[in-house]
Amino acid sequence: MTLFALEWCEFSWSLRRFLRDLGVRFRSVDLDSVEMQRSGLGGDIRVDLHRRIGQPTIPQVFVGGRHVGGATDLLALHDAGELVPMLEAAGSVVTGDPGVIGRSYLPGWL
Repeated sequence: MTLFALEWCEFSWSLRRFLRDLGVRFRSVDLDSVEMQRSGLGGDIRVDLHRRIGQPTIPQVFVGGRHVGGATDLLALHDAGELVPMLEAAGSVVTGDPGVIGRSYLPGWL
């Protein structure tokens, strides 16, 4: 699982916390990190992501190389009972609580 995220984004924070509680290993590519900003790679990746998936927002999640959407999409997949089977089919192991409520991780102002 790969998470294209921002270090300073409530939705990215929410997804990281959710995935840690779910006990899933993931890679977070933080497009606004110092390293990514210094090289300009973060902006380049963001433009390329938008071109490829048609979504300008961050975070964006890929499972097994397949784009599954942003924060609300991923949490809705979990609440519908579809995320854990998708992760397992992609070879991920869920070691945390699969009964967590995805939407409870969204920022409170939503």
